Amino acid sequence: MDFIIQIALVIVLLMIVLKFYKRQRLSAMAPLKNRRYLSSKDITKNMTLYTNNKANIEVDPKTLAFKKPSGNPLVLMMAWLMAKQKHLKKYAQIYTEMGFDVMVVHITPWQLLWPAKGTQMVAAETLKFLENNKSYAPIVMHGFSVGAYQMGEIMLQMSRDMDRYGSILDRFVCQIWDSAADITEIPVGLPKSIFPKNERMQSALRNYTLYHLRTFHNQATIHYMRSSQMFHSTLLKAPALFFVSENDPIGPPSSNQAVRENWERANIKVTFKCWPRSQHAAHLIKHREEYLETLFQHLESCGVLEAVGVPKRAKL
Repeated sequence: MDFIIQIALVIVLLMIVLKFYKRQRLSAMAPLKNRRYLSSKDITKNMTLYTNNKANIEVDPKTLAFKKPSGNPLVLMMAWLMAKQKHLKKYAQIYTEMGFDVMVVHITPWQLLWPAKGTQMVAAETLKFLENNKSYAPIVMHGFSVGAYQMGEIMLQMSRDMDRYGSILDRFVCQIWDSAADITEIPVGLPKSIFPKNERMQSALRNYTLYHLRTFHNQATIHYMRSSQMFHSTLLKAPALFFVSENDPIGPPSSNQAVRENWERANIKVTFKCWPRSQHAAHLIKHREEYLETLFQHLESCGVLEAVGVPKRAKL
């Protein structure tokens, strides 16, 4: 019986891998067509830069330092799981049209399941990039869904050497969290991200995820717990904006409200926008005008727009 279960799990994982690479291949082939100039460049396998800078971007592969800094401020964007380029580009373009560069950090399902060889290595790469590109200031944090977990991993690595990384935290001036997902939602969010229209495969992967969490406590679950604890306590004290909806099972208001309460106790200013109905990591699509207006007000209240030279009454 155990052998049959193992074979079934292997088949499910193979289907996940094939589906992921098919999506990535199609995404990579998708052309970038914009009403304004926007270029993208893969800095690593998990980091993509969006910029309106027409100059050729040269990166030192060892340090991830840009040989010629753009002079633009930065948005560090933590993508949701299985995000497509055409969707990420819409969010990136909001910022590039204001003069920001946008560094998108994205992880794979495999990297999420095996943190030590996956998400923690991506976290180390992200820190290397921020540390070796000091000209990027101010920095805006904009994260989606599982990006909250990934930011927790980044802050855990920061916490081990604050003398080294403390100055990076000082460059962050505000943060935005869209549909932030906690560890308790991994068995719900992972299947829906990979098989959004196949309930049978969602059920199979949900069962495997629960098995994974029970069986690989030291290799996976303990890391999720530590990241969640770090995200709730947070090293990042910049004013925060949360986007959530009451019908979101992956990033529900209850778990985001718990984060909000912890942050407010730490004297972090928090704005909380909750819609009765929307879609996980797609509030911009469902409520575009309200989303942009709320985002704009948050950036303005944090002094970001003035710092980058955007007029107060400008429209996104």
